[in-house]
This record gives sequence, structure tokens and C-alpha cells, in this order.
Amino acid sequence: MSTPHWIARTAVGAAFAMSAATAAAEDATLKLHQFLPAQANVPKLILDVWADSVEAAAGGSLTIERFPSMQLGGVPPELMDRVIDGVDDIVWTVVGYTPGRFPSTEVFELPFMVNDARAASCAYWNLYEDHMADGEFKDVKILGTWVHGPGMFHTADPVETPADLKGMKIRGGSRLVNQLLEATGATPVGMPVPAVPEALSKGVIDGTTIPWEVTPALKIPDLVENHTEFEGNAFYTLTFVLAMNKAKYDGLSDDHKAAIDASSGLNFSIFAGGTQADADGPAREVAVDNGNNIITVSDTSEWEAVAAPLYDAWVADLAAKGFDGQALIDEAKALMGGECMGATASM
Repeated sequence: MSTPHWIARTAVGAAFAMSAATAAAEDATLKLHQFLPAQANVPKLILDVWADSVEAAAGGSLTIERFPSMQLGGVPPELMDRVIDGVDDIVWTVVGYTPGRFPSTEVFELPFMVNDARAASCAYWNLYEDHMADGEFKDVKILGTWVHGPGMFHTADPVETPADLKGMKIRGGSRLVNQLLEATGATPVGMPVPAVPEALSKGVIDGTTIPWEVTPALKIPDLVENHTEFEGNAFYTLTFVLAMNKAKYDGLSDDHKAAIDASSGLNFSIFAGGTQADADGPAREVAVDNGNNIITVSDTSEWEAVAAPLYDAWVADLAAKGFDGQALIDEAKALMGGECMGATASM
């Protein structure tokens, strides 16, 4: 007995309606929160590229809304807790904004440790998967791990030797940079990077440590006239993460999880670190065009001598927290000089 046409049409219509309802129910929106202005290099060249890639992979059913400059509230050091607690869906943050809380990541922040941001970002992801995912970062879903290009000084007065820093108030980029500053006789001042311009303009600090790439967004070449860069290994680097709330990720459809996973991980980490380092050159040209004084330290031996005790202190500090710091140093160096050497990636 054949099915009446009107029943067949009704069944087909119901199927289409259910399919549309299911598709609508699967549409999702995530909010990405971070501390820099939207036009800065990291949001523009890295975070937007990542978010656009996720949206494309999801076929338009997943939207990543972007909120720069802490528009969703709070201050930069709160970003990690905001994403862990579910206040934010996704955040990009400096790991060192919560000093000592994620100690393994500091292996890439040791002075003169990193030579290449791509290799270091690759090694960072490998160490994350092997040591950190089920440890320090067990409460959050990490989507990317990377470092910036060489950190350096931007100061009111010239800095060429460690002695030149004595008596200066310098914004330090990390806990370890602050320790090095103290060893030179400088006074380290902790503050998130968005606070640096006002602190410089008001004389609260005499200089700051940041890489070249972020200086145009912060108007640093207009606020100080001296910049000190180092040849060879980076004076320091900072570690970053793109992190997502675990429950939010787990609650997504399999397709949306796949879209996020496809745009995240090792390749994204290498892309992010490399892109951030590549932005150093154009940013440096802004200071050159401004007529600023750029000091290049070719012989870093005096600086490295000041930094050397920090390694032993760091290893001892990690041992007290239950970590093998020397093993992390050895593994990071082996990765950067081995399988991660020459790493490249694109989005």
C-alpha cells in the first residue's frame, strides 16, 4: 500500500524543519578577550587570523567575537582566572601575568635562552603536551603556546652595559627579567604592558622591556629616545597562551571542536611566534624614522655573566615546587636545536 502524497510531504517537511532546528541549535558564539588594542600586531596578525580560520572551518556556524583592551572587564592579570572560571570563553594572555603559577613555562623566559621564536614556540608546544597539559594547565584548554621576538630595553637614557641600569626604574617583562634588573641595581616595576605609555609619560618608570613589535601600538618611540637590542640569543622572551574554558569547549558540537582543533596546536603556535617576531622589523623602522638612538650590544658576555646566577636560582626554585628545572632546560634546548629548528607554519 503506497503512502498518501500529503503524508509524504508532511514527513519531508517535518524532516527539513527538524534539520533546520538542529542546525540552528548548533550555531554558537564564543567571545575572545585580550588586553591590547585591536590594531596592535597580535590581535591583527595572529588572533584575528586564528578566529577567521576557525569560523571558516565551521562553515559560518561558529562565530568568534573579539574583545580587545579588556572590554569585557577586569585587568590583564585576571585573564587566566577569568577563562578558567568561565567568565571569558577564550583569552590571549601573558603567562607571567600570574608570576610563579605556571613555572615550567618560564624555561623560555630565561635570559639568553631563546634564539628563534618559531623554534621556541614549537618546543613550548611540545613541552606543553608532554609536561604541562595534565599539570599546571589541567584546568584550562590550551589552544596555542608561543613566545615573542627578542625582548629589549626602551629607555629615557642610553643603556649599553648592565651598570647603566643602576638606579633606573624599569618595567620588567617577567619575574625573571625583574630578577635580572635587580642584579644590575635597577628597580624593577611590575605592570601590564597597556600601562607602560602612561607610566613613561608621567616619569613613573625610566624605561621598559618589550620587543620591538608592540612599540608602535604603545607609542614608545615617541616617549623615549633610546632602544637597546642584543645580537645573538634573545635578552629575554615572554610566554603566551591562547586559552579556552574547558566546559565551554566540551559543550561544543563535534564539528565546532574539530574546527577549533584544526586551527590550533603546534602549527598555530609556530605561526603565532613567527608572525610576532616578523613584526619586529617594521616596528623598528618606526624608531629609525623617528631619529631615535638604537644601541646594538654585540658582545653580550657582560650581560650573560649577570644572568648566569638566575639559572641556578631558577632550577632551585622549581625543585622546591616539585619540578626538574634542569631537565626542562635541557629538553627545551634539545628541541630548539633539533626537531624544532627551522620550524615554519602558516594559517
